[in-house]
Amino acid sequence: MAATILLLSGPNLNLLGIREPDIYGAATLDDHVATARTVAGELGMELEHLQSNHEGVLVEAVHGARGRVDAIIVNAAAMTHYSWSLRDALAAFEGPVVELHLSNTAARESWRHTSVVTPVASGVISGFGGHGYRLAVEAVRLLLS
Repeated sequence: MAATILLLSGPNLNLLGIREPDIYGAATLDDHVATARTVAGELGMELEHLQSNHEGVLVEAVHGARGRVDAIIVNAAAMTHYSWSLRDALAAFEGPVVELHLSNTAARESWRHTSVVTPVASGVISGFGGHGYRLAVEAVRLLLS
């Protein structure tokens, strides 16, 4: 049976392609998800995606992933820096968690320098733009092997 990855996208990522393209690029979230799905397929894995602007929806998605999916890739967007409930849900997930950011958060505003997700993540991919989606799926494959 193929491994399944849950890709979670946090608030405002539905605006990719039009929101601050100088920081986040011109590609849409659908473009990034398509890349991740293609790479997952090439590596013999399946990928599910959920985007929400609501914290509770993402927390419940992590709860629902327990015992059902093998790994989670999460771009929690601004929730990265304050969502203790998402952090706690991810901490309770049994498989690998890869934290993903399009921009290099350490090189941006000081409030973006602290992630509450990082301490419970297996690894972080940050600052590679859209290429990060490919890298995140490849990282999951390595972590699962």
